[in-house]
Amino acid sequence: MKHINIAIDGPSGAGKSTAAKAVAAKLGIIYLDTGAMYRAVAYYALAHGVDPLDGKAVEGILDDIEMNIVYRDGTQEILVCGENVTPYLREAHMSKAASDISAHPAVRLKLVELQRKFARENDVVLDGRDIGTYVLPDASCKIFLTADTAERAKRRWLELAEKGNKQSQEEVRADIEKRDYNDSHRAFAPLKQADDAVLVDTTDMTIEQVVARVVELAEKSANKETEL
Repeated sequence: MKHINIAIDGPSGAGKSTAAKAVAAKLGIIYLDTGAMYRAVAYYALAHGVDPLDGKAVEGILDDIEMNIVYRDGTQEILVCGENVTPYLREAHMSKAASDISAHPAVRLKLVELQRKFARENDVVLDGRDIGTYVLPDASCKIFLTADTAERAKRRWLELAEKGNKQSQEEVRADIEKRDYNDSHRAFAPLKQADDAVLVDTTDMTIEQVVARVVELAEKSANKETEL
């Protein structure tokens, strides 16, 4: 039996992770946090004195990284070489480190292999920047979530402010614009909308409206699969 695979792509701050988690909960399937997997590699690199921009040095540590994904009380936790690194992955500097490290093809190949295996064995929702185009090109439902830059910066700023981060909204916007450029211009599996993905602009939508729209699209896709 083919598993349900929902791919949600889009730029930073579009609401992908929030929507993906809620959709997974509503449909009773697993949310696989792919971004956290890249953050986990970045965390390991930084902890071992490796610059995430140094492709050769990063490749040199990949074989040492043993990553396991476990679910406890419905929450994903990532273990790297036996250490639960989950609590460290949402620190402000980890976003840039993850973006830098994800640009290296060797890192993406290692993690994509894990993600594809997980999707073959489970009904899942994945979100990221190249899920529908590269990671799961045969996903049953593909969605590209976006929002205008000002709105995305505001959302991310509020999220960081709640965690005590003192960055200004202008600084957060500059970070987002830089990440947009890096993600969409990287040579390997750049951020872009898959040809068969449905575009959903969340600028003027509440999270409840976004979730309802994604669930609607997922259910339509599932019904089509059943009819085939």
